[in-house]
Amino acid sequence: MAIYAIGDVQGCYGELQALLKLIRFNADTDTLWFTGDLVNRGPASLETLRFVRELGDAAVTVLGNHDIHLLAVAAGGARLKAGDTLDAILAAKDRDDLLNWLRRRPLMHTQHGYSLVHAGLPPQWSMKDAETNARSVEALLSGPDYHPLLAHLYGNQPDKWKESLKAYERHRFIINCFTRMRYCGADGRLDFTETCKPGDQTPGLIPWFKLPSRRSRGANILFGHWASLGYHEHDGCIGLDSGCLWGGELTALRIAGGPKQRYSVGADVRRMAG
Repeated sequence: MAIYAIGDVQGCYGELQALLKLIRFNADTDTLWFTGDLVNRGPASLETLRFVRELGDAAVTVLGNHDIHLLAVAAGGARLKAGDTLDAILAAKDRDDLLNWLRRRPLMHTQHGYSLVHAGLPPQWSMKDAETNARSVEALLSGPDYHPLLAHLYGNQPDKWKESLKAYERHRFIINCFTRMRYCGADGRLDFTETCKPGDQTPGLIPWFKLPSRRSRGANILFGHWASLGYHEHDGCIGLDSGCLWGGELTALRIAGGPKQRYSVGADVRRMAG
C-alpha cells in the first residue's frame, strides 16, 4: 500500500502512463498524490483529467493555477490564452461532470506527515493558518455560488498577507499563494513575475521555502509549479515539478509504503514538439 506524490502532469498523459508502469502502480492498493496542474499546455488534458477522476479514492489532487484557469474559463470569468490546450475538455460530453469534480478538489491535503500544495505557502502562515485559509476558499469553490469567486480571480494584488483582508482580495491572495507563488521579498511580499531557477532571480527575491521567517518551517511540504527548479529538497519542502511539459521529466516520489524513493520518466520530446 504505497503512496506516490507526482509532479505537474499538464496533459502529458503518455508520460503519466509510462511513470505508473515504472512504479508498478496498483489502483487497488496504492494511492497517487498529484501536485495539481493536471491539465493545460500538454497534448492530452482531457484524457488526463478523465483518468485521474476515474481513479476515485486511489488519487488525491490539489488544484493548480492551470486547473483554476480551466474552471474560470468554463464559468465565463476568463478567456482562453495563447498556448492553452483546453478545448477538448470544454467541448466534451462529460464536461460538466469533469468540471464539477475538479472544482471540489482541495487546495491543500495533509496526511501521513506530509502536506500537499501546488505552489507554496506565504511566510506569515502557520500550517494551521494554511489549512484554515484553504478550507475557506474550497467551501466557496465547491458551493453553488462559485461563479463570482472565479470572476474576481485574476490579479497580483494584494501581494502581502493581512488578517484584515476581506472578500475577493482575501480569496485572491489565498488562491495565488496556493497556486502561483515562487519567490518572496524579505518583507514577505509575493512576487509573481519571476519563474527562473534560484540563483538567476532579481536580487532581493527569495524562494518561498528558504525564507527564515517562514512560520511553516518544520513541516513536510510537497509542491509543484516550478519547472525551472526541478526536483528539489530543502528543509522538509520537496519540489516535484521536473518540467515534463518542457521536455524534462515526470517525477514520482514514494512517501509511504516503502523506503522514500524517486522515480522519473523522460518527456516524449518529439510528440511534445508536434
